[in-house]
Amino acid sequence: MGEATKVWFLSPEVEPFAKTGGLADVAGALPRALRSMGLDVRVGLPYYRRIKDQPVSIDLILEKLEVPLGDLKLPCKVLETKTKEGIRVYFFEREDLFDRPQLYGNAEGDYYDNLERFSFFCRGAILFAKMIGFSFDVVHCHDWQTGLVPAYLRSVYRNDPFFSHAGSVFTIHNIGYQGLFPRAKLDACGIPPREFHPDGIEYWGGISLLKAGLVYSDVITTVSPRYSVEIQAPEFGLGMEGVLQKRAQDLHGILNGADYSAWDPGKDPHLVAPYEPGSADGKKKNKLALIEEMNLEASLKARPLLGMISRLSSQKGCDLLVQVLENLVGLDAGVVILGSGEEKYETMLLDISRQYPGRVAVRIGFDDPLAHRIMAGADMLLVPSQYEPCGLTQMYALRYGTVPVVRATGGLDDTIVDFDPLEKTGNGFKFGPYEAKPLLKAILRAIDVFKDGETWQGLIRNGLKEDFSWDRSARKYAEIYDSLVRRKREGEIGGPEDPV
Repeated sequence: MGEATKVWFLSPEVEPFAKTGGLADVAGALPRALRSMGLDVRVGLPYYRRIKDQPVSIDLILEKLEVPLGDLKLPCKVLETKTKEGIRVYFFEREDLFDRPQLYGNAEGDYYDNLERFSFFCRGAILFAKMIGFSFDVVHCHDWQTGLVPAYLRSVYRNDPFFSHAGSVFTIHNIGYQGLFPRAKLDACGIPPREFHPDGIEYWGGISLLKAGLVYSDVITTVSPRYSVEIQAPEFGLGMEGVLQKRAQDLHGILNGADYSAWDPGKDPHLVAPYEPGSADGKKKNKLALIEEMNLEASLKARPLLGMISRLSSQKGCDLLVQVLENLVGLDAGVVILGSGEEKYETMLLDISRQYPGRVAVRIGFDDPLAHRIMAGADMLLVPSQYEPCGLTQMYALRYGTVPVVRATGGLDDTIVDFDPLEKTGNGFKFGPYEAKPLLKAILRAIDVFKDGETWQGLIRNGLKEDFSWDRSARKYAEIYDSLVRRKREGEIGGPEDPV
């Protein structure tokens, strides 16, 4: 048996240490699945303030790593912990860069020095691997915050023999976040001026760290097959479609997995009554508890209860949601919404909940235990996204016996099959045009089927047959790693002169 493939897994957030969204879930679960397959995976992320407050055993292993930042060399501490699976996780600490209340910004907007912060992390991660002799076969980078890693390997370190065999994979989790900065910051990030051109790091006269990842990486992945196609067109490519069209042969859509260890109704500690998937009685108990917790009308126990757990933004379909809420109240349905985001949607949804107390309940903020209780207590889950790279909540909903109503885009389209009332096939309800009427029509179809208890239970059983566990996705990533290692070894990719 050959030596295990070594993977240096770099992400700006990793569950359970630091999280703002689904990226952290992926960065927490995928390494575990890869490790179980025998790969040598090590994880790196910045040492944020919120990590300090967690009951995790963390050891200082390096007091002073010299990291270039512009004309300076700044010291960085490196700390280490191990997960219960034995995965080494390294934290890169510099107090003035990462000891802040939030990961990327505050109410005023993004932190002004995010380029410097993540340049420091990327450069530090490369130098640390060399210092400890971790001769990785693949560096797997996630989103714009790590986009400079492939750029450094193909420019600053292209002639360093330590990295000569290393391949790079860059994963797009949401192409809407592009890491845009002015040209004047080029020196700060340490990329040679010769790379500032339209086929390099330059983007409309400025710098895009996302583009750096797309241009300089050996392989690009994104989080669902449908999204990998969508982002090559202007509607969803958001200005990057031309770059992705050029790299189409290196672009792979791999559906994210669901972490069933955290989302299992039979073992969920947040539920008043854990239940086996598919148990109608267990579902009923959690619905009654949710109705009581959210001060909804008791009569809803026999009527459809719709849930939505989401960031409150136009991308997530909130503009459609506010247009149909009054219609849902008129249909004798109840709605429970959990999330935070754009102030205008928070305000509109709270106003509607005050207008229809007992029918519409809105909780602003992030509340993971409540998210689990909504998933278990609602009959249907609304995911009306304008675009959705992958989406995880619809996968969890199927396991909890909660029927998804989704827009046919990205990973939602890949995971949800529209219910066919004649064949009794499908696992949810989909709509196409991004408009309020098609959304309402999909909900009406769902409510009609809900009234037929036997057919509804059959629909739930269809959903329970789906398996979106990480094992399947991890195997695809492992295949990409193996192919990349072979191609690097045989000299098919990674020449020192050209970025792509």
